[in-house]
Amino acid sequence: MMTAKNTICLWYDKDAEEAANFYAATFPNSRVKAVDRAPSDFPGGKAGDVLTVQFTVCGIPCIGLNGGPIFPQSEAFSFQIATDSQEETDRYWNAIVGNGGQESACGWCRDKWRLNWQITPRVLTEAMAAGGDVAKCAFEAMMTMHKIDHAAIEAAVRGA
Repeated sequence: MMTAKNTICLWYDKDAEEAANFYAATFPNSRVKAVDRAPSDFPGGKAGDVLTVQFTVCGIPCIGLNGGPIFPQSEAFSFQIATDSQEETDRYWNAIVGNGGQESACGWCRDKWRLNWQITPRVLTEAMAAGGDVAKCAFEAMMTMHKIDHAAIEAAVRGA
């Protein structure tokens, strides 16, 4: 199997395969490519345990490493998923939060493996790119939200 030149390596306690299967079932252009088992015992695991999982998330190559609890995920890394409709935003948000995840502010949420996600409507990123009063109004509306509300962003932009 050809390995990508650049691959994101995500550290999991012990559930990389479960996480990869969830991402593959949730996001388009995502799949589990390979599950590699440890050839011998290692700190925190035994020979035959899942060691790494090769997968893609929206076409981005990733490797999930079952490395134990020493390095937990943080907001310093997140996947940002662009959405085109409220239905799409709701689908991804609800999948992550509804599967043991947690809501956060401004379109951020965390999955049950503590990986952070930004579910970001294009209407918001386009408003921010416009700059000036449009960006200010969209930003101020976003700051009051957990999951982003497309209609509220559009209304804020119209009021700019």
